[in-house]
Amino acid sequence: MSRKQIFAKLAPLPPEIAQEADRADRHEAQSPRRPSRIRPLMGSPDLVDDGGRSPVGALGQSLGELNERTRRADEIEKQLAAGQVVVELDPMTIDPSFVPDRMPTNDDEFREFVEAIRSEGQQVPILVRPNPEKPERYQVAFGHRRLRAAMELGVPVKAIVRTLTDRELVVAQGQENNQRKDLSYIEKVRFGQKLEQQGFGRDVIMSSLAVYKSDLSNMLSVAAKIPIDLIDAIGPAHGVGRRNWMALADAFDSDRRRVEAARAVVGQPQFGSLQSKERFDAVVQSLRDVPATREAEALISPAGKEIGRLAQTKQKITLTIDRRTSPEFAEFVMREVPRLFDEHQRRS
Repeated sequence: MSRKQIFAKLAPLPPEIAQEADRADRHEAQSPRRPSRIRPLMGSPDLVDDGGRSPVGALGQSLGELNERTRRADEIEKQLAAGQVVVELDPMTIDPSFVPDRMPTNDDEFREFVEAIRSEGQQVPILVRPNPEKPERYQVAFGHRRLRAAMELGVPVKAIVRTLTDRELVVAQGQENNQRKDLSYIEKVRFGQKLEQQGFGRDVIMSSLAVYKSDLSNMLSVAAKIPIDLIDAIGPAHGVGRRNWMALADAFDSDRRRVEAARAVVGQPQFGSLQSKERFDAVVQSLRDVPATREAEALISPAGKEIGRLAQTKQKITLTIDRRTSPEFAEFVMREVPRLFDEHQRRS
């Protein structure tokens, strides 16, 4: 439904407006009425009454009543523009937020949510704004699950339409999701990361997620340490909290071999059939099968000074030289490695 049609399917008026209209109508009903000569405004009956009055008096009353109804209609339009009136929209005319906050899922919890709306109806409206890039469409700020459920059921979705800036949209989107407890920790992490990638400042992200600076730093650290493909493969993992995700992030950061081990598990055919929380557990289990890296051995000079550390695995050897204590030696090794390789090639 386009915004031009928005008045055609208005939900019942808010109580305070309905009461005001009822009082005015009761006042007008005290004397007999003739049929209206002017089309009623916003459904108000008997706009003009000239029974028994002079033409001038009737005209004055008509103008007064017209002004009153115009004022009431303007008030209704203002409330609609301010997002205080619930309307029904075609879900197919609504686009998702430009910053997604949910991961795709088809789990049993969502199926129960759809069935609840089917049997009881939509109890809470979603918030949308006119799509700034497509004037004939809308863009959702919050209520993505309700919108998706309405699409599946093929029914109109109840919505509040409000003009919002990008900043106002993401703040409303994040704060509403924080009040509702069905957004998982990792979904909030990804939402915060996407806001940062969109160029929003830390103050906006903190306001949107309702978190302190330290909490946001931890969330963005988790997003940076765990590859996005693994997060998306695991999914929202409801029930897995902050500590478990931070532990997984630290495990990946301390040994990048674990990333490949996790990807091997994710690539198995049966992985996709698991519930999201079970997928998280499977990834964690895969890390326990990665052999621990041998502790780096100190390299000692003839004079007894440590000049570096050597770590060995089956796949590689890593030489570490501390530039703070041996800067000249570090530069020497970097220059000599290509020469040593060439010499090795000549002797082979």
